[in-house]
Amino acid sequence: MLIDVVAGSALPISMTPPPAHFSFFVGQCCIQKKALSIAVLRAAFVSKEMGLRATRELKAEPHGRKEVSVADYLSSAILNGRLAPGQRLIEAELTTDLGVSRGPVREAFRRLSAEGLIEIVPNRGAMVRRLSIMEALELFEIRTELEALAARLAAVNMKDPRVRAAFEEAIAPIWSIEPRHSTADYLQENQRFHAAVIAAAGNGQLVKLNQQMHLSLIMAQISSSLTSHVIGTSLHEHRMIATAIRARDAEAADAAIRDHLHRAQEFMRAMPSELFRRED
Repeated sequence: MLIDVVAGSALPISMTPPPAHFSFFVGQCCIQKKALSIAVLRAAFVSKEMGLRATRELKAEPHGRKEVSVADYLSSAILNGRLAPGQRLIEAELTTDLGVSRGPVREAFRRLSAEGLIEIVPNRGAMVRRLSIMEALELFEIRTELEALAARLAAVNMKDPRVRAAFEEAIAPIWSIEPRHSTADYLQENQRFHAAVIAAAGNGQLVKLNQQMHLSLIMAQISSSLTSHVIGTSLHEHRMIATAIRARDAEAADAAIRDHLHRAQEFMRAMPSELFRRED
């Protein structure tokens, strides 16, 4: 008897050839389960990559830094994908790595929990928030409307040379033809592009609302499925959005960013349920 490990469970596979009338069914089931297994394993790998990167960067920071609060530093690490959804935040490690006492760390946990970036789980402590599929889809619906507004305003604001220059500088990486080998690096590039569109809109309240949508959390959560093809498609769409904004075509910018986010939303619907938190 052979044992095939699929999605964390041991499934016996008889060495005796199966009857022909159900061999196709078994084949399809194995393909689906192995595809799910690959997605889950890849999610674990990307999560580990982000976690290791976050740890290295935390340890590289000078101890006792005063200019940035613990909460701000952790918030940036989460939103830039350096801390992965579901990753535990261990109080003792953070006090050592950041050179602070337990007080600032606990205060950071309280603030980030209120902002929806982390969750406090009984008997497990603080963890980077992991969204359910319903939460992610609802946030995407709201985010689409906010970014469509931002794209229209940004297009209008391109008449201001200072706004145009700042936008051009912020989105410069999207024009690079170099392949994106690191998913973690692309998540940061993606976050910076969308932030640049919001900033160019010139609406302070829109910036604040956008920060509550946590697109970076969603992207980090589905990062295991961001293949080179998916990333290439996303980059192409970013360039179309940027081209419309730079041309001061508000209608085209609105349409391009809606198409981009709608496609991303449908892509997310197709993800394995194991990548999301189970609904309560």
